[in-house]
Amino acid sequence: MNTSSGQGLAPAVERILDAARTRDPPTGDHVGVDARDLPAAFETAAADGRTPIVAEVKPTSPTTDGTRDDDPVELATEMVDGGAAALSVLTEPEHFGGSTDALERIRDAVDVPVLRKDFLLRESQLDAVESDVVLLIARFLGSETDADAGVDGADTLESMLAAARDRGFQALVEVHTEAELERALDAGARIVGVNNRDLAALDVDLSTFERVADAVPADARADVTLIAESGVATTDDVARMRAAGADALLVGSAIMDGDVHENTRRLAATNGAEAVDSSETDDDSTDITETTQ
Repeated sequence: MNTSSGQGLAPAVERILDAARTRDPPTGDHVGVDARDLPAAFETAAADGRTPIVAEVKPTSPTTDGTRDDDPVELATEMVDGGAAALSVLTEPEHFGGSTDALERIRDAVDVPVLRKDFLLRESQLDAVESDVVLLIARFLGSETDADAGVDGADTLESMLAAARDRGFQALVEVHTEAELERALDAGARIVGVNNRDLAALDVDLSTFERVADAVPADARADVTLIAESGVATTDDVARMRAAGADALLVGSAIMDGDVHENTRRLAATNGAEAVDSSETDDDSTDITETTQ
C-alpha cells in the first residue's frame, strides 16, 4: 500500500489524512443505524419538481477565509426549508471545524437523510456517530485486488463498504476517474459521487463528471445513483450536471456563501431548461471538500 505521498496528493490533503490517522478512535460498541433512504429522497425531490440537492453544512476549510459561526442546526433547517433533498455535514474537526455533536443535533432536527462528510480510513472510525450515509473516498482506501491502492493506514474499500452496511449505513463512494469508478462498482457501490476536483492539483473541471458518468456500464446504470460533487455554483452548472446524468448534486460553498435558504432554493429550483449568466462563479474554487462537496 502506498503512503499518502505516493498517491500524489496535494499537501493540504495529506495534512488532513495525517490528522485522520492520529484521531482518537471511538470507544464503545458498534453503532446501529436506521438510515433514511437517500435515493428515495432524491426521487421525492424530483417528483416535486426540485433538483435533488445535497446541501453541505461546512463551517470552514483550509482554503477558505474565516469561519461561519452560525448555529449549524439553524443553517441545516434553512437548507431543508429551501428545498434540499438531503444534507452533508462535516465532522472533521481540525481543518473544517466540524463535529460529531453538530451532526447529531442536525440529524435530530431534520427529516431528510444526512451524510457524514469526513476522511474515514479505518472501520473503527465509522462508530463515531450515527448518520444515514457515510462518505468513502476510493482514492484513499485500499483494494483486495490491488496492493498499490490506497494510502498508508487505510482499510480496503471492500471491507469499509461491508462494515458500513453491517451497521446500517448507506455508503457514498467518491471517485474521480474511470478506474476508480470501476473499483467502486466492482466493490458493490450503489451510490457513487463523482468529484470534479482533482485531489492532487485541487483544480475543478465539470467535464470530469461528464466523462466518468459516461463510463458507467449501461446494464448497471439503473442500479447506481450518481451524485455530482464540487464546482457547482450556478444554475447553468446544475443544468449541465443533470444533463450529463447526475441524479443529485452535492453543493457546499455556493450555498454556504450568503443566505443558505435562498441559495438552496435557487439551485433546487433549476431544471434542465433553465440557465443564468455563466459569469457567476464559485468563490471557493479550490475547496478540497467542495464536492459540491
